[in-house]
Amino acid sequence: MADVKVIGASLSLFCTRIEWALKLKGVEYEYIEEDLKNKSPILVNSNPVHKKVPVLLHHDKSICESLLILEYIDEIWKDNPLLPQDPYQKAIARFWAKFADEKCVMGAWGACQAEGEEKEKAIESAAESFAFLEKQLEGNKYFGGEEIGFLDLALGWIPHWLNVMEQVGDMKLLDADNFPLLHQWAHRFIQLPLIKSCLPPRENLVNYFTASLTYMRSLKANHH
Repeated sequence: MADVKVIGASLSLFCTRIEWALKLKGVEYEYIEEDLKNKSPILVNSNPVHKKVPVLLHHDKSICESLLILEYIDEIWKDNPLLPQDPYQKAIARFWAKFADEKCVMGAWGACQAEGEEKEKAIESAAESFAFLEKQLEGNKYFGGEEIGFLDLALGWIPHWLNVMEQVGDMKLLDADNFPLLHQWAHRFIQLPLIKSCLPPRENLVNYFTASLTYMRSLKANHH
C-alpha cells in the first residue's frame, strides 16, 4: 500500500503539476484516476469542502489545492527544493503562482470561450496578465533560476494546455514576438524528459476543451 497517493484527473493541469513535483523529488506514489462526473467516495471524503482534484494523500492524511500540495511536498521531501530558501523570494514565487492561477488560467480560458468583439477584449486582458510573467523571466533560464522550481511547475500548463486552448478557441495569445522569454521558456520546459513523461495526449486535451467549449456556449445561448 502506497504511503503517497494522488487523486487526480489525467487531463487536469492542476493535477499534472503534483505528479511533476513528486517525480522531481523521486517520491513513489499511487495515482487514482477520478471520474469527475461521478465522484468517488474517496474523493468526497478526502476533500469534503470542494470535492475537487487534486488531492494528495500522505499516510492517509489529505491535502487539497494544488499550490498548497506543492508546498507540502517541498517541505516533506527535502531533495531538489522547489521553493527558494530566501523568505522574500519564496513569497514572490507564491504570489506569482496564485496570480497565474487566478488571472492567467482563467483569462486564457475566458478568451478561448469568448466570441466576436468580446474575444478581442478577452485576449487583450489575458495578454496583460501574461506580460507580468514575461517580466519575471528577465535574465533567467527558468522562473526558478538555472533549475526548474515551484513557479515553473505552477506555470507548466502554458506550453501544452494553453497551446490547445489557442487551437480550440481559434486565437493566439502567446506569440513569440510579444512574449519572447515566455516562448523560449515554454519550449525549454516542455522538452525536459520528466515534464514530458506526465503530459496527457494532446488529442485528448483537444477533445476535452472542444466539448467544454461547446457546453459553455450552449449554456450561454440558452441563457439569452
